Amino acid sequence: MARFTKESIERVRDAVDMVGVVSPRTELRRAGGDRWQGRCPFHDERTPSFGISPSKKMYHCFGCGAGGDVFRFVQETEGLDFADAVQALAERFNIELVHEAEDPQAAERRRRRERLHELLERTAAFYVRHLWESDEAARARAYLAERGLEEATLREFRVGYAPSRWDTVMLASQRSGFGAKELYDAGLVQRPQGGGRVYDRFRAQITFPLCDPRGRVLGFAGRRMDDGRGPKYLNSPEGDLFHKGAMVFGADLARAHAAKAGQVIAAEGYTDVLALHQGGLHNAVGIMGTALTEEQVGELSRLAPTVLLALDADSAGEAAMVRAAQVAAGRRLELRVVPLPEGLDPADLIARDGAGAMRAAVERSVAFVRFRVERALRTGDLSSAEGKDVVLGELRPVLAPLPASVLREELTRLIADRMDLEPETVTSLLGRTDGRARAGAGAVARGGGAGGRAAGGGKVDGSPPPPARPALERREHAERAFLAYCIALPGLGREALSELEPERDLTGELSRRVAAHLLEHLDQPTADLPDDDPTLASLLAELTVRADRLTASPAAFEAQRLQLALARSERELAAARSAGTSVAELARRREELRIRFDAAIQRANEEGSHPDAVT
Repeated sequence: MARFTKESIERVRDAVDMVGVVSPRTELRRAGGDRWQGRCPFHDERTPSFGISPSKKMYHCFGCGAGGDVFRFVQETEGLDFADAVQALAERFNIELVHEAEDPQAAERRRRRERLHELLERTAAFYVRHLWESDEAARARAYLAERGLEEATLREFRVGYAPSRWDTVMLASQRSGFGAKELYDAGLVQRPQGGGRVYDRFRAQITFPLCDPRGRVLGFAGRRMDDGRGPKYLNSPEGDLFHKGAMVFGADLARAHAAKAGQVIAAEGYTDVLALHQGGLHNAVGIMGTALTEEQVGELSRLAPTVLLALDADSAGEAAMVRAAQVAAGRRLELRVVPLPEGLDPADLIARDGAGAMRAAVERSVAFVRFRVERALRTGDLSSAEGKDVVLGELRPVLAPLPASVLREELTRLIADRMDLEPETVTSLLGRTDGRARAGAGAVARGGGAGGRAAGGGKVDGSPPPPARPALERREHAERAFLAYCIALPGLGREALSELEPERDLTGELSRRVAAHLLEHLDQPTADLPDDDPTLASLLAELTVRADRLTASPAAFEAQRLQLALARSERELAAARSAGTSVAELARRREELRIRFDAAIQRANEEGSHPDAVT
């Protein structure tokens, strides 16, 4: 897709209200100056460690390490790529984006796609009007009401109705200036196999618009109202815009809620998703059938780190869950299963017992590995030794990645009870664990659903906690503290950075990259960040937020600067001693730096500014 000019991206950045963008995800409170803080929206915490800098449009969590600029925040919380995040913010703050110079063919492709988007949006709006304003759609309105779906929910999802005439959409679109090829490429018309007159693809059907994460219509699913032959649902054909295998229904409406909850509910059908949203479960999406694809798993993982599978409680639904785990294997994605009464889908359960019953089922979601064990025990032959061996063979690779944990012990006892065996025997037959997950176990635990995150976000079932952030070495800590002071006091920082010898003064390669970037962008630390260096962007975000938290003074800055010089002096002394050369001058220089450093620390303390000194 076309790229936007750096100038227009920066106009978007300047226009963004950072507090307004972040506050829907977490409650923020002013923490003094250009700093706001709150609880991190990316991990569970009791004490706020998440901070933003509104003027610099940066965020950082000192607990989990998440950080970046406002575009990264929208990417992470709304499941968008960079270009879509820029576009979404531009639309929200009314900034016109300018594309970089394109070759004529690329520009023509972009204009063509924009025309198709416009055509599909117009058609979606027409279908909505026809549903609510035409006599012909009375039966469709009655059907939707019988399913318990309210008008507000249907309008939110832009559910519509395609009239029964064979050429209504075609003629209306042509009158608006769209050509026959555009109608065909958008999947709105089709031609009989043997040739003949082109006609509307969707006729006498309830229509569900299928949108990308930004809410742009890419195609439609139509539900037939008659009981004739053929499939109940008809989708748009594969084309330039629409690819069914990559679609997740309702992602545009669920993404913010899923990001905030840290989990997304995956149901099968369109009405399931509408019923879930209407019942207050706004983080629900639809996988449009039971055959989950790699692309759909990718979309789900962008919405939230935990997927709650709420598929139909029948053999096809259970088989789909197993396939989902196979497709998700190796991804940073945790699968859990929402237990539904046999024969009911989410919409049925809500219609029968109310939304509270569905919310309770979501709260009772189980780790996927537990579902696999219970399913194998329920469907396998446990009446003979041979049958038990088959079931154990099926479960061996399921349990193998699990480390020694409460979850593994519970499942072992469950298997033993159902098979009328001793737990020690089951442990032996399944293969013992040495207490550590084998190679790849982390991926299997997430992708295969062996993890155990509770519906509310806490860890249960004895699954291992996420890895702690590695502690910084003293030298890295000092170097990053110096760089944060450069951002906090740009006047002094610019002079210090220009005199810095990165290869000798800084030992961390990442610190050197940050210093080089700040030398050119100290007034706007996040400007012109390279697209292919997320680590640089993350550290700059952390340093920017840290700088806003400092009570910086010239004396504290001098102490940080002298600390780098002292560390370099120590390294030079050690190298000289190893080489057997004279160290007298180096030792004198170190002592001089030490005296200046102590004096700077004392002045800073007297001024009430406490430098982050570790030497």
